Order: sequence, then C-alpha cells, then structure tokens
Amino acid sequence: MKLYNTKSHTIEEFTPLHAGLVTFYSCGFTAYDYPHIGHSRKYITDDLLKRSLTYVGYNVKHVMNITDVGHLVSDDDEGEDKLEKGARKFGKTPEEIAAFFTDLFLKSNDAVNIIRPDPIVKATDHIPDMITLIQSLQKKGFIYETDEALYFDTPRDPDYGVLSGKNLSANNARSREGVYTDPHKKHPADFVLWFKRVGHHAQHVMHWDSPWGDGFPGWHIECSAMSMKYLGDTIDIHSGGVDLIPVHHENEIAQSECATGEEFVRFWVHTEFLRVDGVKMSKSLGNFYTVDDIIQKGFDPLAIRYLVLQTHYRQELNFTWDSLQAAQNALGKLRDITVQLRAQTQRQQLSEEKMSRTEELSQTFTQTISEDLQIPQALATLWEALKSNIPSLDKLDFLYECDRVFGLKLAEWEISTAEIPADIVELAKKRQQLRQKKDFQTADTLRKEIEKRGYVLEDRGEEYQILKK
Repeated sequence: MKLYNTKSHTIEEFTPLHAGLVTFYSCGFTAYDYPHIGHSRKYITDDLLKRSLTYVGYNVKHVMNITDVGHLVSDDDEGEDKLEKGARKFGKTPEEIAAFFTDLFLKSNDAVNIIRPDPIVKATDHIPDMITLIQSLQKKGFIYETDEALYFDTPRDPDYGVLSGKNLSANNARSREGVYTDPHKKHPADFVLWFKRVGHHAQHVMHWDSPWGDGFPGWHIECSAMSMKYLGDTIDIHSGGVDLIPVHHENEIAQSECATGEEFVRFWVHTEFLRVDGVKMSKSLGNFYTVDDIIQKGFDPLAIRYLVLQTHYRQELNFTWDSLQAAQNALGKLRDITVQLRAQTQRQQLSEEKMSRTEELSQTFTQTISEDLQIPQALATLWEALKSNIPSLDKLDFLYECDRVFGLKLAEWEISTAEIPADIVELAKKRQQLRQKKDFQTADTLRKEIEKRGYVLEDRGEEYQILKK
C-alpha cells in the first residue's frame, strides 16, 4: 500500500508500526450544527481508506472523536465556543445540541454506508486525560500562563511548522477586527491548551476543575489526548480535511511530540474540499446541502457515495445536481447488472479457469487501490470487466470483490430486488411498454397503482428500477 503523506509531500510505501495492525485516527465532527455533504465526502474517504487497508489484509483499529466543547469559531482560539453558539442559535443547552447533532451526523454517515469507527469518543468524556497531557507539557517547559489561559509556547518547539511549512518568524498575523484575543498571548501561533473561566469566557456554560482553576480545554489538546489514549504515542495514520493542516494538525504534532518525545503520526492523509457548482458551500448562498436534503429530492444517499468514488481524494470534488443524477444513474446500472448476473450464474459452477481469471482481476484491482487510493481508476477497472466478454460468474465474483472497498451494498440490493412481487414487476413492464408507445396517460395510471402498493419506479432514460418505498 502506498499513500501520499502530507508531512513529506510525497507518496510513500506504507507499512504499519506493528505488523498486521493499522492504528487510524480520524478528526471527527464538531457537533454544533447540521452535518453537510462536504463532511460526507471526507468521511467516505476515511471509510474507503479503511476498507482498502482491510482488503489488502490489515486489521484496522479506527478511532474517531466528537468535539463537544472547546472549538472556538476561529481555529486560532479566537471568539466564542461553537457549542455555545449552536446552543444559543437553537435555544437548547450545549449538551442537548451536541447529542442531537452527533446522532444526526452518525445517521448521515450510516446512510452513505460508512462503517462506524470503534470507538467513537467524545471530548467531554476525556477531560482528565487532557489535564494530564497539559501537566506533562508544563513540567517540560512548553507552556506559559496568562490570567485567561494556558498557552503552548510555539517558539520553544524547533520543529513547529513541519506539516504546513509555517515560518514562525514570518507569522505576524493580526486578529480579525471585532474578534477577542488574549492581550497577553506572546506569539500569533501560540495556541490555548486550557481556557480559564474568567474574562471573555467567564460565563462559559461547560467547565471543569483543573490545577489552573475552573475552565475548559482548547480544541487542539483534545485530539492529542484521545488519540494517544486509544492508539498509543505514535499513530500510523491520522486523517482530516485539508483545512486542518495549517492550525489544528500542526498544533497536534507540536504538543504531542513535545510531551512524549516520540513521532506522533507516521502518515497524514488529508481530503480536499467539496465545492457546489464550483464555489464554497454556504447557507448564505443557498447551496448548503445535507444528506437528508439529498434524500428529500428523491436521490438514493448511496448516489453521493458513488459520486465520491469518481474523484481522487486529493482533488477538489465539484457537486452539481446533474453530477449527482449521473452518479445515481450509474449506480442504478450497477444494481441492474448485479441482478442480471445473479440470475445468469445460478446454474454455473466454479471452475479452475474462473478462479484464475478472478485472481487476475483482483490483482489489478488491488494494485490500483494500493496506489494512493486510486478509487476512480479502480471503478473504471470494474466497468471494463463488466463490459468484457468474460463469463458472468467471473463478473459477479469480481463485482462483489470490488464492492468490499466501494461499499455500494450491491449484494444486498440483489436480495431486496428479488423480493419484489411478480405482479408489481409485471405492472412495471406494462407501464414501460405504454411509455414506449407514448401512451403516457395510461402509463401514469399504472405508476400510481404501483405506488399505492408500496413501490416506486425510478426512470433512467429507456430503463427503470423498481424500489420499495
């Protein structure tokens, strides 16, 4: 397996620290507002990476956090806590907001068939671990204290900037106008490890006792404490969006390695942005979409997953409704082919010739996904195999092999399709014949009858698919 490592800016041969076991930490969701399809893109990528690692023979220990305290509106520790902002917006407590949006986030991930990490850990459950880590840094002289917070003293870390190439001497950025910043913060790149419940944060609703007084943790220390608790001081793979590189992940490296003296992460894997019609997704622009929005518009959520498969994770993905429709059409064709191949192969027997051909296809597929997750190329390999003249049993077997990584639930689809009653299938055929004769009024009557009986028809050009409601 080869992966692009953000830290080295090169594609490297990946081998885990411990033979056969990959430790994998995903930066998770800040549970203060609705998860969107940009989140889906990132976590589908994580899922594809985990499935690929499993496919090539590794066991994967995958941990993901939920941020439910301490993430301020600016990644540079400025402004108010996002959880408190969300609580005020929706008229609930921060705990209620975190619980609601965490549940929604996980259900959205389930809808696009993401295997849940185990464990999924909440920041508020790990305050003692964060305090212990901060104390270790304090003993080693990497912290200074102001009236308002404890800061990591970035100039004391000679390696600070290793991930993003930051130059501390050139970092003289000023705070944004109207956004509060501690006046006693020494350097713009210094970051908060613990906020005291005084001054700007005197009314912070979530707070805990600590050796430095009543307060709450900074965002960056949370991921270091939780990842190291469950995966050890050195992690094989740490993932996130590209937006986390210059601040959050840079700070994670600094505090973790200064505390332990060990390399924190061996491979950093970052997913590029999802754009909508070529621009950033924003509620103010009216182009902010959730998985539920996709479903309400009549799309299968797995069409989002198929759309993600078509673009390499290190390239920006441009979402349009036309591209989603094309993805749904392609997914429907794959489902149709699955059902057809299943019917054609029921009486075929496994042969040595078939086994050798399947092994050849699997080898090509493995080589493709092992080259820095070339999933679009792997998907093209599947379509080439399905269009070839190899036996149906070979095609079906290869399709199921590929779907162990793609996660499109094709085997389950053939089972559910087979359960559609014969009379519904017959009505659908008659409707299609009427449409071909341009008798659309009678065809629409049959469509309504099918819907009354609990099924819907999804038209795709000259073809169609029967779905359960």
